Amino acid sequence: MTHHVILGAGPAGVIAAETIRKHAPNDRITLVGDEAEPPYSRMAIPYLLIGNIDERGTYLRKNDQHFEQLCVEQVHARAVSIDSKAKTIQLDNGQALKFDKLLIATGSRPVRPPIPGMDSPQVHPCWTLEDARAIMALAQPGARVVQMGAGFIGCIIMEALAARGVTLSVVEMGDRMVPRMMGPVAGNMIRDWCEAKGVQVFTSAKVEAIVPNGSDNPGLLAKLANAVGMGDEPTDAAVTVRLSTGQKIPADLVISATGVKPNIDFLKDSGVTCLQGVLTDEHLQTNVPGIYAAGDCAEAFDKVSGTTIVSAIQPNAAEQARVAALNMVGQTATLKGVTQINVLDTLGLISTSFGSWQGVPGGEQVSLTAQGRHLSLQFKDDVLVGCNSVGWTDHVGVMRGLVEGQVHLGEWKEKLKQDPTKLMDAYLASAQGQGAWTGAADTRRR
Repeated sequence: MTHHVILGAGPAGVIAAETIRKHAPNDRITLVGDEAEPPYSRMAIPYLLIGNIDERGTYLRKNDQHFEQLCVEQVHARAVSIDSKAKTIQLDNGQALKFDKLLIATGSRPVRPPIPGMDSPQVHPCWTLEDARAIMALAQPGARVVQMGAGFIGCIIMEALAARGVTLSVVEMGDRMVPRMMGPVAGNMIRDWCEAKGVQVFTSAKVEAIVPNGSDNPGLLAKLANAVGMGDEPTDAAVTVRLSTGQKIPADLVISATGVKPNIDFLKDSGVTCLQGVLTDEHLQTNVPGIYAAGDCAEAFDKVSGTTIVSAIQPNAAEQARVAALNMVGQTATLKGVTQINVLDTLGLISTSFGSWQGVPGGEQVSLTAQGRHLSLQFKDDVLVGCNSVGWTDHVGVMRGLVEGQVHLGEWKEKLKQDPTKLMDAYLASAQGQGAWTGAADTRRR
């Protein structure tokens, strides 16, 4: 009997366990998660903060006996190290697990910036259910909240915080909001929109320190600053957030949303090759036979850019988990590739980013900005390799389809350069007329 061990109880781990059980009913499956809660979706946490769901609403499977019924053994622990030769995993609870097949689906973790004051009880990431509980206790209506980071995850969190009725300030070290998803025009449009909605936005700024207020025993430097009139203004806020620009913001709560990184440190000296993430082939297998990776910690081939990337979005995680699991049970399944896909709702403003939105060397581009909307298309030869949009909700699926499908546009490339709004016409004339476009032969298509 083959023993499958899955490290990580997020969406990738859960889908992998279910897929293995479906195709290998008699194999042993162990699902290892490092949180006490049942497997849940981190992407549901903003909805919890808003109040649209309760904690149970974040659970990936609502049946309390789901994994028991599937005969999936659950272990609450964290992997410390892996011996790929001995096929052994050392856990932080002292347990050693033997495996025949292993899936690494440990996801990612928040980046913790080296800022003085990050250990203050008013400072929290927004990553776990435990974090959400702490945030909800502090983010009461009228509370002053400073959020560090205005990337994709940061904007989702910002949406939830604004819905709670807080006074919100956002600090982004980049020169625009969502800098890894949007160009300057689009990113600044989002900033202007947020400011019009009452959010104070600081770009090209860093948090240099988070200083507790009301200390009964201020330090020598603080005493000297106060003596010469350079100390902080009196405030009833719990902390003061000091920026590189000189501004000082009083805050009752500070949210750290400065990005995430693959959770792969435990793989050091394991023999498993890691670059930005765990490097995989088209079957999601690593360089070590029998060891696979999926989800936010996996680095897989991106068919648009032609390179390997970590694409930390749940649809990619689910598909990678499915492919990995099928190969773990002896079937042959191939990942068709991953594509950078982002659709973001920022206080009611919809923005999208697909593929190589920033363009490629030797490529061409066209952009249109009008009436509070922005659309940017990037081409390589006659293929749409990336696009950006703000406030342009028409044909979002068409944008994704053209980029992911690597559809040859032919004469429609020049037509789109003349009028980039003709995306649907280009799709109907090009994609649907090509029986040989990438993905047309996919057996999953109906």
